[in-house]
Amino acid sequence: MMEERANLMHMMKLSVKVLLQSALSLGRSLDADHAPLQQFFVVMEHCLKHGLKVKKSFIGQNKSFFGPLELVEKLCPEASDIATSVRNLPELKTAVGRGRAWLYLALMQKKLADYLKVLIDNKHLLSEFYEPEALMMEEEGMVIVGLLVGLNVLDANLCLKGEDLDSQVGVIDFSLYLKDVQDLDGGKEHERITDVLDQKNYVEELNRHLSCTVGDLQSKIDGLEKTNSKLQEELSAATDRICSLQEEQQQLREQNELIRERSEKSVEITKQDTKVELETYKQTRQGLDEMYSDVWKQLKEEKKVRLELEKELELQIGMKTEMEIAMKLLEKDTHEKQDTLVALRQQLEEVKAINLQMFHKVQNAESCLQQKNEAITSFEEKNNQVMSSMKQMEERLQVSERARQGAEERSHKLQQELGGRTCALQEQLSQLHEQCSSLEKELKSEKEQRQALQRELQQEKDTSSLLRAELQQVEGLKKELRELQDEKAELQKVCNEQEQALQEMGLHLSQSKLKMEDIKEVNKALKGHTWLKDDEATHCKQCEKEFSISRRKHVLQQRAGPALVPQARARV
Repeated sequence: MMEERANLMHMMKLSVKVLLQSALSLGRSLDADHAPLQQFFVVMEHCLKHGLKVKKSFIGQNKSFFGPLELVEKLCPEASDIATSVRNLPELKTAVGRGRAWLYLALMQKKLADYLKVLIDNKHLLSEFYEPEALMMEEEGMVIVGLLVGLNVLDANLCLKGEDLDSQVGVIDFSLYLKDVQDLDGGKEHERITDVLDQKNYVEELNRHLSCTVGDLQSKIDGLEKTNSKLQEELSAATDRICSLQEEQQQLREQNELIRERSEKSVEITKQDTKVELETYKQTRQGLDEMYSDVWKQLKEEKKVRLELEKELELQIGMKTEMEIAMKLLEKDTHEKQDTLVALRQQLEEVKAINLQMFHKVQNAESCLQQKNEAITSFEEKNNQVMSSMKQMEERLQVSERARQGAEERSHKLQQELGGRTCALQEQLSQLHEQCSSLEKELKSEKEQRQALQRELQQEKDTSSLLRAELQQVEGLKKELRELQDEKAELQKVCNEQEQALQEMGLHLSQSKLKMEDIKEVNKALKGHTWLKDDEATHCKQCEKEFSISRRKHVLQQRAGPALVPQARARV
């Protein structure tokens, strides 16, 4: 394997050298018929086939170098165009032909060295196709990549249509590399050496640029690997979550099944219970219907009574609102009376009319109260009658229980005395049992009647409590009526005072007309003086008495300087 690697590396060096020399002589443009180019592809094919693993299948053994070249598409996205174009060629039917076409296209793109370098950098992927001692897995592979960088100077125009790449025989022609030393001239050889040195310098510069680009690509590849690892971790976490969610879904399904079974059982049990309850309800419904009809009649009567009482209460409330409105009107009238003396007389007449209406309304309210008191007494009489009927029923129950006890005592005595006469006694006992059963039925019926009476009593007690509450409301209304009467008396007092004040004012007006002339003369003499304010003038300085409705301000006063008190203003 070492000898084969060395021989292939030397052949690659010779083929690249001859190809570059021939291309420089032809102007750096090559066709598919160029012999050194064909030999280069043959040597390249041998290098790629060195150390390939044999893949076994049902058809047979397969050994092609197109498998490793397909990895370039995954590692370098730029090579995807080459792979798709190779797969779409209909003339190629074997993997060897596809591999040769791939090499042709990579050389035309001037990226053959770049693609092979990407493959050699990922040796862990190449280990699936090559053996550990293969040329592509050792250091010779990197040397070949360095040699291929010089081919980027060439322009290859290759046509893949019409060529039979599947059936070509890859045999190396060594005649191109064997030449006579005598035929070579010294001058020509010197020129060729200078050309080769120029090419070498150019290739070194290209290598530097390529190394920079390779460093950038490696950094990009590292970033992509990191992102790929992160995505794989996220995928693993997502798969774990999906598994946990599936387990929870299975648990929930099991719980749903258990709940459904329990619900079905509970539904069956409830159906049975409802059937039993319906039967009992039908049995008890018949007795309740009769009781319900009696109670419904009583309720209708009580509702009628209650509606009448509510109507009376509404009337009283309306009376109360009318009283409040009348009070507000009275207050407004009093304020208006204070403004003008003429309006006071008219408002006094209106107040008298309103007082008469209030008196009639109070009489009507008292009559309504008397009617309610009579209704309350009638309800109390009914309650006493129901209580007396309850007592009679209890006495009947006690009598029936005593009769039953006496019958039982008699039966026991007869059993002790007449032990031998069983037949006759049995007939008598059967009769007594029948009597007892009839008495028990009567007792049950009386108990039911007692319960019904107790319910009626409770209902009547409720109605009585409601009536008491209404009585309390009536008492509150009475208190309000008393307060209104007190306010009425106060208003009457105020009205009497105002009437007296009006009479006094009439007298004072006659006197004031006489005094006005005197005051005018005084005003002429006291020009430049000011009047005291109404709030400051509260007492007469001559007679030292307070001013009121009946006592008007009639005296001239002076304070801290000459000032006069208005004589005609009234303090209301």
